[in-house]
Amino acid sequence: MSSPSRLTFGLTADGQPVRSLTSAVLAHVRAEILSCRLKPGEKVLISLLARRLGVSLSAVREALSRLAAEGLVRAEDQRGFRVTPVSIEDLRDITRTRVDLEGLALRRAIELGDARWEERVRAAHDALAATPLPPRGEPGPSFERWRMLHQQFHLALVSACGSEWLLRFRHILFEQSERYRFLAYSVRPRDIEGEHRMIMQATLDRDIEAAIEALGDHLALTADIIIDSIGSGPRIIASIPDE
Repeated sequence: MSSPSRLTFGLTADGQPVRSLTSAVLAHVRAEILSCRLKPGEKVLISLLARRLGVSLSAVREALSRLAAEGLVRAEDQRGFRVTPVSIEDLRDITRTRVDLEGLALRRAIELGDARWEERVRAAHDALAATPLPPRGEPGPSFERWRMLHQQFHLALVSACGSEWLLRFRHILFEQSERYRFLAYSVRPRDIEGEHRMIMQATLDRDIEAAIEALGDHLALTADIIIDSIGSGPRIIASIPDE
């Protein structure tokens, strides 16, 4: 049976450290889904997952029920669960909506942000740039740390937008886009650090149009890489092989 110490790391859906066994199981399973160790469309074997993590069946079911509410898994008959499939059509919809919504949030943040916001953006960028991107499909402390820092950087950019509702909807789209981003990053080389640096610099220069354009290009590139790698159309992505 796996040691429970494997569940001492992780983040809740809003980026906070885990504080209980339930939230630890939830964070671990979410990490496996977002890193595509649990692949899109794959049936989740509850008993196997419980044995591997060294926890009860009920703990895993509770985690999966919460992930179903987040849209990362789907409940099936007989209390089973399957990782939510991903598709080109869904990817395009998420990307278009996220570019629009996050661009609006960034515009407002640049207009309203003060010196403390600027420092938060700079610090979040520097922390992310100093952390190597972990290999795909390896959920664990390194993966969770990079994911946390990446999430914090993108949140810092828009954190001064002045709208809790805008930030809430933006977070939903961010979480839904995570699996697509991790499907893409080992398929074709890209300068993620350079993309982040360009977004940060335009933001701190208060160049609204340049910042929105850099952010939109950053988000769209992930979609382009996936679409180029598997072709166009509404087909379901089962997996993308490493090159």
